[in-house]
Amino acid sequence: MIDLVTPFVRRLLHYRVRAIQRYATQGDAMQRRTLEMLIKEARHTQWGKEHVYSRIRTYEDFVAQVPMGNYASHKPYIAKMMEGEPDVLWKGLITRFATSSGTTSDVAKYIPVSNRALRRNHLLGGRDVTATYLDQNRDSHVGLGYSMILAGRLDSSYDRKKIKVGFISAIMSEAVPSFFRKVLHIVPSSEIANMEDAGAVFKTVAAQISRKNLVSFSGVPTWNINVLEMAVKETGAKTAEDLWPDMEFFAHGGMSLIPYRNKLSDLFPSGKLHFIENYNASEGFFGVQTDLSDPAMTLMLDYENFYEFVPMSAYGKPDARAVPVWEIESGIDYAMLVSNSSGLWRYDMGDVVRFTNLRPYRFVIVGRTHQNINIWGEDLSVQQAEKALDRACNQFGVSVKDFTVAPVYCEQNPSDGHHQWLVEFDKDPEDLAKFSAVLEQMVQAEDLDYKQSRASLELKALEAIAARPGLFYDWLEAKGKLGGQHKVPRLSPKRKYMDELLTLQEGT
Repeated sequence: MIDLVTPFVRRLLHYRVRAIQRYATQGDAMQRRTLEMLIKEARHTQWGKEHVYSRIRTYEDFVAQVPMGNYASHKPYIAKMMEGEPDVLWKGLITRFATSSGTTSDVAKYIPVSNRALRRNHLLGGRDVTATYLDQNRDSHVGLGYSMILAGRLDSSYDRKKIKVGFISAIMSEAVPSFFRKVLHIVPSSEIANMEDAGAVFKTVAAQISRKNLVSFSGVPTWNINVLEMAVKETGAKTAEDLWPDMEFFAHGGMSLIPYRNKLSDLFPSGKLHFIENYNASEGFFGVQTDLSDPAMTLMLDYENFYEFVPMSAYGKPDARAVPVWEIESGIDYAMLVSNSSGLWRYDMGDVVRFTNLRPYRFVIVGRTHQNINIWGEDLSVQQAEKALDRACNQFGVSVKDFTVAPVYCEQNPSDGHHQWLVEFDKDPEDLAKFSAVLEQMVQAEDLDYKQSRASLELKALEAIAARPGLFYDWLEAKGKLGGQHKVPRLSPKRKYMDELLTLQEGT
């Protein structure tokens, strides 16, 4: 079959490749113009009046008049917006609110999504993933196949008129006209994605894609792997690659791919599958892996997001100071703040990033500001935990489906304190004790603070526990958190999640 779609889309989107290339020389100016636009557009809002936006002329003015914030500081304003009050954080009436995926917290967060932000921010990432991928893959034929996008669903139980609430992926999916969904061969349909029973959605999608020539898939790794495995099992295929030989790429985000690479290699053993990371959150679309040879993402500078960064060495301190992109340095861990056209102002994303390149600005996500374990001075980060686990799994030839880590406190004998790892393997290691010992070595290699704490006998060697098959799935299902962008917290300094999971494991 002659592919006329792919070359047409490549030519149509080439202007974006050129625009992204200009980030290297014009990025700082883009960010200054973005801030100027945001201040001008919001000056007559309630927030703009309270912070005297009419007097802001420079970035320094902005910093002096607008404090760094988070969801708690925005929540009273968002509550007014959800009651139908216009011109609060952003001009006009906002009728879409994205439920924050974060971890499995029972405290709901509602992030405003203005019409402008939906068009000029959230929906642009998919366009640029396609543009840069096709530019680097001249032999691509994605136009001949189907693309699976596992979006969340809108909350049909929300009772306020004209207000729509749901995962940002569902809000974005709904905004794509049905005509384009058909032309672009996107599955599943919005009707299937919005089914109440997430388990039924997985089964329906698996049955649907097993009959399609799938060429790409997008979303959170855990749920995509779950659906692909269902389809493989249903058809009796040996691997996913046998079922979809023309599969080209997986556009992923929401969590690191490191723990899942072994499993994806089992599903697609030829190694031809490309992985494209993006940073798409409820608050906005911030990063795209524009160079497939570089694992870092490019900071998208023309999406109407204004970025600031707080060095983690100062984070949480009274004198902490944020810097704009033109003052950042490579190799330093920063907490990221965002101001944008949905009405978020100097909003702490809770993510920790590290820049690997400047102009163009390329970065990696290294963890969460509040997802680490530092009980005995070990300061274990998500990135360190994921890398250590991946290296241990490679030695034993096993794959990870999910995992979480928490400390074990021993008040009577503090030196007995240690880290507890609950890991669901695709196939358990033959000798879990040996696996624990290797994992201990890998964690010490990744985290020198942990190694020092172990050497000083402030904590014992880690304990690895093999979770029963489906434990994390069942736990999320019990919480009503299946599908969409829900994910298991990797690290927690408290034992709430770990104790719930172990109780569920012991009761089955």
